[in-house]
Amino acid sequence: MLVVCCDGLKGFPDAIETVFPQTTVQTCIVHMIRNSLRYVSYKGRRAVAKDLKPIYAAPSREGASRALEAFKEKWGRRYEMIASSWETNWERIVPFLDFPEEVRRVIYTTNAIEAVNSSLRKLLQYRGHFPSDEAVTKILFLALGRFEKKWTRCIRNRNAVLGQFTIFFPGRIPTI
Repeated sequence: MLVVCCDGLKGFPDAIETVFPQTTVQTCIVHMIRNSLRYVSYKGRRAVAKDLKPIYAAPSREGASRALEAFKEKWGRRYEMIASSWETNWERIVPFLDFPEEVRRVIYTTNAIEAVNSSLRKLLQYRGHFPSDEAVTKILFLALGRFEKKWTRCIRNRNAVLGQFTIFFPGRIPTI
């Protein structure tokens, strides 16, 4: 595993780093934003979300740090828990900023994986009973093949992303 994007489950990043020490662990930015906006009234969500964007859209870790400081200056008194949450999780929030833009789009969120999991749950939910475990495995295998075609098209500049992974993780990308 090269990069694992987690949605904030306690202990999961530590377990990944223990079992796969070379893996980069990234906190899902979409989950961080959702979690942050839980503390904000409905009226204020758009403004707070707008001011969080410079943090995760920054060109570098330093830029993100400056954006977080600007966020704290503006919202720190009112929403101290938001800035505190970002600071507490900072080392797991910023790893994706080390990568170029096309790679960032692939690794900053777990939404694509969650969509696949949701589709697989729906597929199994409506089938009801299966004659064997092998039947379930076959259905999941066929469905994943179908999903792979869909999700491969979603990654723009797929070859550029693979090239960047080859540069960032030398010797860890299998060649075909």
